[in-house]
Amino acid sequence: MSEAPDHRQVPVGGEWGLVSVAAGYVTLLVLVPLVALAVSVVHTGVGAVLIELWQPAARQAWLTSLLLAAIAVLINAPLGVIGGLVLVRHKFWGRRVLDVLVDLPLSVSPVMSGLAIIAVFGREGFMRPVLDVLSLQVTYAFPALVIATVFVTLPFVVREVGYVLTELGDSEELAAATLGASSWQTFWRVTLPKIRRGLGYGLSLTLARALGEFGAVLMVGGAIAGKTGTATTFIYAAFEERREGVAFGLALMLGLVSVLVLTAVESRHRVRKPL
Repeated sequence: MSEAPDHRQVPVGGEWGLVSVAAGYVTLLVLVPLVALAVSVVHTGVGAVLIELWQPAARQAWLTSLLLAAIAVLINAPLGVIGGLVLVRHKFWGRRVLDVLVDLPLSVSPVMSGLAIIAVFGREGFMRPVLDVLSLQVTYAFPALVIATVFVTLPFVVREVGYVLTELGDSEELAAATLGASSWQTFWRVTLPKIRRGLGYGLSLTLARALGEFGAVLMVGGAIAGKTGTATTFIYAAFEERREGVAFGLALMLGLVSVLVLTAVESRHRVRKPL
């Protein structure tokens, strides 16, 4: 089987200038800060930073962030796919309102998101009587961290899956239904394989965003050491205490995890890409 020709254009002339500007812009804003973090860690001493990262307070903070990221991925995977299917494949009253609400976490400040959660579940929140009956503590406890993290990561899977569904259309799904496939069979055998790339990107963005969240988790959790502290709130506190080494080390750790996840998703797509 011969390989399909590659129709991508090679930059020539002035196009190289545009490529250089784009590459320089991304390098300056993304690569240079990561390199600077790595240099700072090396300057402080890798061994010393690793020892500090394994201290109980630091370990609890980054383990909490990893747990929150995992929970956000597990929740957003099914609900994000459902949301994407509903917004793209179904027409109903209020669809435009729902479409706008999905993007709301991207457009509002995380601090405002945290205040909104406190207004619902806090001491004076309208859900407080129900929480008292159930003896549940939400704000300034782990459940509030989960709610805040899921809220700020809500749009990523929905939008990535929605973009893929819009691009693909529904012709194959209709054909499967015509041939007698049930809704579940059509989803599992036709839709899911087609949206796998968008789902992977959405989940990788969810993971990266969850690891980096600061404002919302600080508001709803209070950064209580050993209880509601996360990696980002620990970094902030460590830097304020002039413990730059562990702050730079943990920041670099979070950045590398995000880079590795995004690289793994892209590499998997390249491997699966047909000739």
